Amino acid sequence: MNKPHVEIDGDSGFCFGVTAAICKAEEELQRSGTLYCLGDIVHNSDEVERLRGKGLITISHEQMQELHGVKVLLRAHGEPPSTYELARRNGIEIIDATCPVVLKLQQRIKQAFDSPEQPQIVIYGKPGHAEVNGLVGQTSGKAKIVETEADLDAVDTSKITHLYSQTTKSLDGLRQMSNALEARMQSGVVFKSFDTICRSVAHRVEKLREFARSHDVIIFVAGRKSSNGHFLYEECRGVNMRTYFISSTAELNAEWLENASNIGICGATSTPRWLMEQVRDLIINPQTINE
Repeated sequence: MNKPHVEIDGDSGFCFGVTAAICKAEEELQRSGTLYCLGDIVHNSDEVERLRGKGLITISHEQMQELHGVKVLLRAHGEPPSTYELARRNGIEIIDATCPVVLKLQQRIKQAFDSPEQPQIVIYGKPGHAEVNGLVGQTSGKAKIVETEADLDAVDTSKITHLYSQTTKSLDGLRQMSNALEARMQSGVVFKSFDTICRSVAHRVEKLREFARSHDVIIFVAGRKSSNGHFLYEECRGVNMRTYFISSTAELNAEWLENASNIGICGATSTPRWLMEQVRDLIINPQTINE
């Protein structure tokens, strides 16, 4: 029986922001051997574990309050102003790896919030997501977070309103949310919607759909906590029902690959290339799957 052709999507893997954060972490670890990171540096447990082996210690916001005089890396998702204030009080040196796209969005939201117009800020995003927490922090916690149209009930439609998006949400989702909110606004009230979605994510969608269409089976590799991963997985599955989500090689199921001559492997912007290569090698050597 012929072995299937296995291809890794060339556009999958770490985005610029994640790559830069990991590079900063590795540079510091090479110098000092120890570095604290506020939250998982990337939503992929295998990559977090790899860096932990090099000396990276993941901490929570609560744990950071107890630290003094150390170095703490802020990951690509960004942080609210309160985190920088805590670092100042505790003598913590910040290694800031906030993605430039996220940082620019934070600045736009703060500028709008502090402007004489004082618009109501609405953020299309996932409640509790690290990036969204950082964006809401630019408004002293006053921004409204909406993920579904039902969430729009909390928006005051009589106030001047600006709508922004978490950088990893979908363009279609933002358009739908913008149209739904605009339709609710009271007559004559100013409403502005801003497309703040990262193009490294937005431009990937159609390419990823085409990749999924051109293979019998798709193995999508991403961390369970990756918002971007779940979004891109659904995009793949929308065009190829034989798309399967795994977060590690241990989850690969040989039954998924039956009668498949052409297998594609892809992942999120938080998926390391080396992990996709491990999945490829395991598929090429199928007797080790499910052992």
